[in-house]
Amino acid sequence: MKSKNRFLKFQSAFSALVIPVSFIIAEIVFHLLLGSGSHFQGNSNANAPIPGDFLGVIYKGGFIVPVIMTLLLTVLSFSLERYFTINKAGGKGSAVKFVETIKTNLSKNDINAAIAECDRFEGSIASVSRAALLKYQMLEKDTTMTKEQKLLDITKNIEEATSLELPSLEQNLPILATISSIATMMGLLGTVLGMIRSFAAMANAGAPDSVALSTGISEALINTAFGIGTGALAVIMYNFYTTKIDKLTYSIDEAGYSIVQTFAAKH
Repeated sequence: MKSKNRFLKFQSAFSALVIPVSFIIAEIVFHLLLGSGSHFQGNSNANAPIPGDFLGVIYKGGFIVPVIMTLLLTVLSFSLERYFTINKAGGKGSAVKFVETIKTNLSKNDINAAIAECDRFEGSIASVSRAALLKYQMLEKDTTMTKEQKLLDITKNIEEATSLELPSLEQNLPILATISSIATMMGLLGTVLGMIRSFAAMANAGAPDSVALSTGISEALINTAFGIGTGALAVIMYNFYTTKIDKLTYSIDEAGYSIVQTFAAKH
């Protein structure tokens, strides 16, 4: 329990730091790497990018670029964090085999072996199953409650244990879902601002310059491409991890159902 509490505290601290740290990194990359004079004519980022230098073109996307870069780094950070967290929650080995082992031990009325298997397997499925098995073991010795009350008590215990596990599994996923929309909007905003800037410059210059206009448009569209790419990655990661959580929840439900059914059959 202490180990789990430490892990939850680490998760909370990590979540709080990811966005500000990502923004700082994005600003450093934007100004020192993308804005380096080596990417621009005359060795100054006030001038046009060197033809074919993609980093210089990205820099010309303007102040929206580090904002989208922050969102991208946030998606990558939370995706990695969810990967390790959900894998840890999945336990050591196959969840299907774990549930089968629990069923086998319960059919033999060997509760201690089932609890030992939970201790070995670890993860969310094992935590919920262990809580239910301990309640199962306690109610076996209780003579004051009816069978229906005992079944209801075990079921309630499983639901409570599950409700404690799910928040840690779903943590940070709403942020990924939000970024999937915000990243695209920020990309479009950057593009619109870039187009306004390009056309305003053309108006002030007098005679239309097709080369300057096309350069300005390409720089503005960088934001759209960057934003859409970040949003797409966020959607993919969100759907990937929600699917893994659904599978994990199904295994938890199956293990809990087996425990309840075994108790109903044997008592």
